[in-house]
Amino acid sequence: GPGCLVLDVRMPEISGLELQDRLAREPFPMPIIFITGHGDISTSVQAMKNGAVDFLPKPVDAAQLLNAVQQALEKDQVARMQREEQQSFQNRLGQLTAREHEVMQRVIRGALNKQIAAELGIAEPTVKIHRGRAMAKLDVASVPELIMLFQKAGQPIPDRNGPAFSPLGSRSGRT
Repeated sequence: GPGCLVLDVRMPEISGLELQDRLAREPFPMPIIFITGHGDISTSVQAMKNGAVDFLPKPVDAAQLLNAVQQALEKDQVARMQREEQQSFQNRLGQLTAREHEVMQRVIRGALNKQIAAELGIAEPTVKIHRGRAMAKLDVASVPELIMLFQKAGQPIPDRNGPAFSPLGSRSGRT
């Protein structure tokens, strides 16, 4: 479930700021709240710039700490939900065949079925079939919904002339 870390700036063997720095390099860093009896402005600024949820002086006011923990838990919950959405989208994207990828790249760029057919050298009804299957696999009902899904998943949305989303490895034989 959601979580957070409450760290002191001064700890044995490693400082709270050093631990924060190490944890920031992990794939899914946990929100951090700092407490300290030895804080200064530059330390608190550094901690906050590096993503700390709060920086509280000792002795810690229980209400302030509770509020900071609640904010950190909410932040972690949102981050977890976003990661789950991204993973779900990546899983669905991985179900597309190579041809469905090619078609969807062009759909996202705003190309019409007729244009896609001409670019890929296939019939327009075939484009419609690939497009429909891809939309079903991605669980979207419209192109705007598809684009919103790409944006939420952190996928680049290409311009009309640029490359679309990157293929997910070799898809040979899956058309």
